[in-house]
Order: sequence, then structure tokens, then C-alpha cells
Amino acid sequence: MKRYIFKNIIIGSVALFSLAGCSDLLEEEPHDFYEPGYFKTEQGVLQGLTSHYAHLRWLYGNAYFYNSLQTGTDEATYAQSADGNFKDHDLSGVGTITPNSSRSDVLWNNSFSDINTASGIIENGAAVGVSPSLIAESKFFRGFDYFLLVQTFGGVPLDLGSGDLMFNNKPTRFSVRNTVAEVYTKGIIPDLKAAVAELPDAPRLTGTATKTLARLFLAKAYLTYAWWLQNPNNIPTFPDTPRTDPDGHNAQWYFQEAYNVALEGINNAGSNYALQANFYDVNLGSNDRNKEMLLYADHTEADEYYNGSSLTYANGGGADNFSGWMATWNYTAIKSKNAAGGLVSPVQREAAQALGRPWTRMAPPIEVFTNTFADKTNDSRYDGTFTTVYRGNWNLKGTGLTDVATLYNANSLPIGPNDAVLSFLNDEPATAITYPSGGGASGVGAGVLPGRADYVISPNGISRIVYPGFWKLGPYRTDNAGTLGQPNAASTRPFPIAKFSELYFVAAEAAVKGATGSMTARSLINVIRARAGKWRWDNNGNVAKVADNSAALTAATPAVIDINYILAERSREYFGEGYRWYDLVRTQKWNELAGSYKIGGSNYGNHTPVTVTRTIQPYHYLRPIPTGQLDGMEMTAAEKLAYQNPGY
Repeated sequence: MKRYIFKNIIIGSVALFSLAGCSDLLEEEPHDFYEPGYFKTEQGVLQGLTSHYAHLRWLYGNAYFYNSLQTGTDEATYAQSADGNFKDHDLSGVGTITPNSSRSDVLWNNSFSDINTASGIIENGAAVGVSPSLIAESKFFRGFDYFLLVQTFGGVPLDLGSGDLMFNNKPTRFSVRNTVAEVYTKGIIPDLKAAVAELPDAPRLTGTATKTLARLFLAKAYLTYAWWLQNPNNIPTFPDTPRTDPDGHNAQWYFQEAYNVALEGINNAGSNYALQANFYDVNLGSNDRNKEMLLYADHTEADEYYNGSSLTYANGGGADNFSGWMATWNYTAIKSKNAAGGLVSPVQREAAQALGRPWTRMAPPIEVFTNTFADKTNDSRYDGTFTTVYRGNWNLKGTGLTDVATLYNANSLPIGPNDAVLSFLNDEPATAITYPSGGGASGVGAGVLPGRADYVISPNGISRIVYPGFWKLGPYRTDNAGTLGQPNAASTRPFPIAKFSELYFVAAEAAVKGATGSMTARSLINVIRARAGKWRWDNNGNVAKVADNSAALTAATPAVIDINYILAERSREYFGEGYRWYDLVRTQKWNELAGSYKIGGSNYGNHTPVTVTRTIQPYHYLRPIPTGQLDGMEMTAAEKLAYQNPGY
């Protein structure tokens, strides 16, 4: 039986604040707690290494952390069923981000224990006979964790109680935040450089860290730090410090290093990593853990223990992979009629990549479909990102309708199983859609066009309650056996964290910022766009499609590309994967690109777009330190106030 990296092993290395929570694949042993001396044994170090990968599940796939990375950007706003966490992050007047409501607390609460675990391994690994390449995995993860933290909160503590980057084995309730520059130059960059030097080219086990992965994050760290030094829009930092590099380099030096390291990653991947031949296969559930995936938070349908979550029902928390639920609207409300004229549900909740469990917490604004994915004909990434056609599945076991061959849908026309029941159109049709005033015959306010049996909604008809689904992160299981499967379980798929393709984007962005080398920004981006033009399957048409539109897409790339073009391409490539807030904050384009958006209302039948304005203040470019952290520290009120990011 395959064994993956699953239960979050809480290492007994007392972290700064509180303890947060038959193949070549990593195995885990069931332990709940390790005392600090365990790191002075080889077994303790090896278990600590496994825990690095396990801790990823508590971040990636967690929908509340996911919300903090997506809602409020140009990729997502709050949807009809959203609660305060989602509305707060939208910054559109329906809520406010506070130290209590910010769900970046998921990152804070789960990172420092992993950092301390890494420090314990780095300090003790060699003495107990662990090889440098294994210890390098901990160097990678310490750099990785600090990189996430510094992007989110600004400067964070390097000293967890025993000195900078030292393993801490005693409780402490006092903390001092280092500056952003110190975190990069003392922590992130040295750790990631060491990881590049010491990690192997090929993963020691499926999914473990390699030189290519470390090169990607080192390049991203150089790139992000360069933007921070440059600070083009005068966004404040905290702790307040001059935008100067302790090592004496300027922003341009770091942009060049980002370019150089990214090119090294592209040119030295060997046979271990590569772009998939077409975009559809990058995110296809049956093709998970492909060669484009450099890092992921793993799950499996083979065993609940190794999945880290129930295989039948999940509550949405902890290590559940439930991010994909958030942008899934309630498609089960669609209605058709049976032969007797009674209303039935033709599309039922199914554990399938195009469907999954609906929560309706996050919705894509209209501009996603009219601007970001304007080219839906040549570029396969729209079709490989969204579910835009909802097909009848009432014939599956467990629906109560397995003996019904025909239902009656739009224009009272007949449909059969697997026929289109509701379609989101690529563009505004030449003939005006007839929409109902409320839910109408479809039950969800969808319209009709002459001669079509499927109900339809155009891009400008998208609302907070009905919108294209998110195919990319949808569930994939092999145990449905002709039934609806287990749609109420969290996804058993790995959540993607890092992809080989991003090396091209990092190098291209650095080139736009002045870095030079063997490939221009345009040539780098055109590698990605050429792949986007290659089709082997029409996902929403549910039919084979062999087409190569690479020439058209690469020819359409501007001769000189700018940061906004890079960001648009990043959105097309990584839409909804948790990149967007970091992208907009890094480039200081958040206000410009996400300061307003259009969407319909929260009631069925509301297809009138409303322009919504966000109030994004400079202080929002950092998230607040969680209230639980401040409450747990033994410091004066003034010291706690000084510890918190300004504005919160």
C-alpha cells in the first residue's frame, strides 16, 4: 500500500508561542508529542523531517488561510453564503480585517513550530549521523516558512527564545521582531542557498525537496526582497527600517540574482521536472503528482490516517483539504422537469472534479471572465480552470432517478444523462438572453436562448450566487463505482504549492525589472503561452480536441511586456491557487488591479452587474499579528502595541 505524508506530527521542541497544532513515499509513525531530547537521536531527526511535509496540510488546503490569499484580490470576492471572515478580507465596506478576524493567523500559528523543528534538526542532525542532504531539507523548510511569514506580516522574530535561528527547548512569552531585511539576509536567503547547494537533484522520496524546488524559492525570495528594497509606491514596512540591504546590494542586484537562479532552475532540472505538454494535464486529478509539481500538501483516498481527514465526511478544518469548496456554488439547486411535470435535481452533489461540495463562500468577479480570460478560444487555460458546463448526473446510483432516461429542461426540450443542463457562455450572445426575475424554471435564475435545451448565463450575468465552478481544485476519486461517491469528504487530492512553470515567471518578472541574460521576458512568457495554446481535450465540451494554437498565442504577446502583463499571465496560469495576494502585494499593484470589480447580487435572477469599490490602505499590505499571539505574551500593553502592525 502506498504511504504518503499525513498526520501533523507535533514535535516537542517548545516553539516561541505555543505548540500548534511499500513504495518510495514518506511513511509516518503515530506520535503526538516528542520531547526536545528526541532530536539528539537519528530517529527523532528523521521523524522531524517527515513532520515538515505533514505541516504543509495545515496551511495548504485550509480554506480560511486560502481565503486570506484570494478574497480581496482581482481573482475573488465574497459569495452569497460568505460569513465575516470572507467579507472582512474583501475590504469593500462589508467587513474589516482585524487581529481577531484575519485568517492569516493560520500561517502564524502553524509556522513557528515547524521553524523550531527545522532548527533542532539543523543543530543536531550531523551529530547523530544524518546526511547533509537530509539536513538540507530542514534548511529549505525554515527558509520556506520564514519567506511566507515575512511576506504576510513584515519582520518576524528570528529568536524563538534561545538566540537567532537557534533551537529553543524552553517556553518563552517574550518576543522581539526582526526587520524585513534581517529576516531575508540572516534567515531566508542563507537557508535557501544552503538548500540549493546541499539538496539532491532528484527527490529522495516522492514529493521531497530538491535543488530545483530550492532554486525556485530562492529566486522568489530574491525577487520579493528586490521589490521591497525598491518600494515603488512607498508602502510602509514594519518594524520601520530604512530600505537598505545589510549586505550592501541594491534592488537591481537582487532582481538579477532572481533571474540567474530561476534560469539555473530551468536549465538544470534534468529528467526530474518538466512542463506538462498541455495545461489541462497540469491540474487533471488523475495526473496528480506529475513532473511539473515541485511541492504539494499531500492527501490520499487509500487510507484515512494517511489522508489526515475522513474519507466520508469533513467538517472543514485542521488538515482537511477543503479550499475547493469555497468557490463552488450550489449547483444542486438547478431544476429540470420529469415527464409528469415535477421538479427534480438533474445535477446532484458528486465527488467529481467538475462538481464537489458547494459552500458558496468565494466568487470570481466578472472581470475574470471578460479581461483575465478574454481569449477562451486559443488559450486552453480558461477551459482547464473552470467548470462552465453542468451536466446531468441523475442516472448515477443513489440519486433515486436511475431509471429516468429523459428530463425536460430549457425551452421544455429533452435532455439525457451527461447532457448540458446549465452553461456559462464564453461571451455575450448576439441574441439577448431571456432571464427570469427570480429563480425561474431553472431554480437558479438562469436564462434561455432559442433552440437550446441548456439554461445559460453570460459573463455579465455572473453573480455572487451563481458563477462558473472551480474545476482546477475539484475532488478526484477512483472509488465512486458508478455512484455519487463521497462528495461531503474533503478532497483527497494533493494541494499544489509550487510548480516548475513558475521558474519562467520569476525570471520573466526579473527581466521586466531590468535583469539580463539568455532569455528575454517575452521569450520566457512565450514558453508558457505556447503550452497554453495546446489542447488535447475540451474539458467543458467533454470531447477530445486536438489543436495547437501556440503560434497565435505567442504572436499576440506584446513586443515589450510590463509588470501588469506578467501579473495577468500569472493569474491565467495559477488562478485560484493561493498566489494572488502575494503577487499583488509584492509588486504593489493591489490597489491598481483590485481596487474595484463588477459582479451581480446575491439573489437568484440578479444579473445586473454592480461596480464595487474596495478601500485598500497602505497598512493592509501587511496582515495583523493574531490576537492570540499578543494575548499569550507577557509584555506590557505598550510593548504589545509596538509589536502589532500599524493600522490594526
